[in-house]
Amino acid sequence: MNIRENDFGEMRRRMVIDQLSGRDIKDKLVLDIFGKVPRHKFTDPKFYKDAYSDFPLPIENEQTISQPYIVALMAQLLDIKKSDRILEIGTGSGYQAAILAELANQVFSVERLKNLTEKARAVLEEMGYKNIMLKTGDGTMGWEEFAPFDKIVVSASAEFVPEPLIKQLKSPGKLVMPVGPRLSQKLLVIEKTAKGEVLEKEICGCVFVPLIGKYGREDNDARKDI
Repeated sequence: MNIRENDFGEMRRRMVIDQLSGRDIKDKLVLDIFGKVPRHKFTDPKFYKDAYSDFPLPIENEQTISQPYIVALMAQLLDIKKSDRILEIGTGSGYQAAILAELANQVFSVERLKNLTEKARAVLEEMGYKNIMLKTGDGTMGWEEFAPFDKIVVSASAEFVPEPLIKQLKSPGKLVMPVGPRLSQKLLVIEKTAKGEVLEKEICGCVFVPLIGKYGREDNDARKDI
């Protein structure tokens, strides 16, 4: 299917109207950025026709690029400020990192699979992003070298929030993550108050790929990491 660049612009516009502002995404800055960042560049060309549709798309290693709505919802829940330093767990395609980089000062993103890290790095560098740092590693351990972080977003699910991530979150700070059983989770906002108290709020049901690592799911087959 031959799609022109102008067509992608119209597809983004319709995505923002129908999938985001037509639902409960009301943050104008978030909406503007979703109308700007080219999601199709983070997908395989064979999925271009679906690049702005309201569902996840497959990428390599049985991973996915999340549906636009859930990425927008997580960004809106984080209430990102331009001065924020953000930790992202699960770089995947790099799409969410690009969205976060438009909103924040710096983004530190950890991906467990090296080929995904390098592919995302190439796309993000080609697009000119200078405020994103990527590394391959165990995301459940966070990125202690650059902690603490104003906001943390986890794009994979586990039975509980990894303790290192709680420790690396500033006071005050916010963390958004899907938590629950393997086949069905709840999207949670974890807020650490100025006094260090940790509060939890349930937002909605969701389904994410599993978080693998020292503090991730115990029922994962680590052999898939190779």
